[in-house]
Amino acid sequence: MEHVVIVGASLAGLRAAETLRGADFDGRITMIGGETHHPYDRPPLSKRLLSGEWEPDRIALRKPDQMDGLDLTWRTGARAVGLDVESRTVLVGDGTHVEFDGLVIATGADPRTLPGQHAHDSAHVLRTLDDSLALRAEIADGGKRVVVIGAGFIGLEVAATARGLGNEVTVLEGAPAPLMRGLGAEMGAAVAAMHDDHGVDVRCGVSVAAIAGRHVELADGTTVDADVLVVGIGVSPAVDWLDGSGLTIHDGVVCGPDLGVGHDGIFAAGDVARWHNPLFDEAMRVEHWTNAAEQGAIVGSNLIAWRDGEPTRAYEPVPFFWSEQYHHRIQFLGRPAGDDEVCAVAGSVDDRKFAALYGSGGRLRGVLGLDMPRLVMPFRKHLEQRISFDDAVDVAAELTS
Repeated sequence: MEHVVIVGASLAGLRAAETLRGADFDGRITMIGGETHHPYDRPPLSKRLLSGEWEPDRIALRKPDQMDGLDLTWRTGARAVGLDVESRTVLVGDGTHVEFDGLVIATGADPRTLPGQHAHDSAHVLRTLDDSLALRAEIADGGKRVVVIGAGFIGLEVAATARGLGNEVTVLEGAPAPLMRGLGAEMGAAVAAMHDDHGVDVRCGVSVAAIAGRHVELADGTTVDADVLVVGIGVSPAVDWLDGSGLTIHDGVVCGPDLGVGHDGIFAAGDVARWHNPLFDEAMRVEHWTNAAEQGAIVGSNLIAWRDGEPTRAYEPVPFFWSEQYHHRIQFLGRPAGDDEVCAVAGSVDDRKFAALYGSGGRLRGVLGLDMPRLVMPFRKHLEQRISFDDAVDVAAELTS
């Protein structure tokens, strides 16, 4: 293995490169990325960078000298458009081919869009550094009517930041409550109440019929005025460039337990990777910072193991994500399901400070905390041990006694 190509110049790709160099891999590493920027941290895009508290240099994942020390060949602003597994080459949009011995697929995801959203005079998505700066330029001075379509984490973080800058903010969500997929109806409603505290109009169970000019028309005939429109309805894994490659694609690149894609020396990591997590006995694709960082490191070490003819390591994590909205910090450990039993075990929803357990089939599935990190994080080991839901309730009682 003399040349490793990493497609996707973001967190997962960077962690793979760092792991390879940390294992004394002294061959060539080429990093291909569609953006012109070197890898940067994405969570601040909807918060501190969007608010103007931070500038772009603050979110670089590594300092220039650290990046130089990795001795990478950069192909930024060059999007991969094809993969030939047999000849082991990546086709780049400028018509060039890059040959590889080992390959890391870390192309992440692209934001979903709504039909006709570009009919709005000022429509935005938020996925990249440039997206964040463009939106910031519109809302920085306040006084705008900002409409956010989609009450997922990105949508709600944008809503909180926009409101903090003095804008009038409305959030439109088709589900009965915000964050339904991640937190369920009851806890999602608790998050909606937090936004109501700050004067954000969160409307759930609504459907967008049309977007035109500076208006959003709802299916019930209501019209919502919007100087600025932000569409935050989720993302799709960036896999179009893999058409015809022979890789299995199903809501991402389907991987084995070690994140290998079924071809020697080719692995996937980050938002684009879908694999079976035996800890929860579920095929999953996780779109969060911690997962990208951990998977990048795993595939880097597994490339070294493959080179050396040694066993590769399976990836069996407890997923973890967090979100900052206003002065609150939401944390979730585990993998919730739609029919989970939810049990509040500490604090109060009314006080906007609480913790809750999620369980299904008699087993603990997850732990949610709003401003309660000391109660959330100790449950990681219990989730790894597949603790029962009843035992988890007892652990929570001990932690709060």
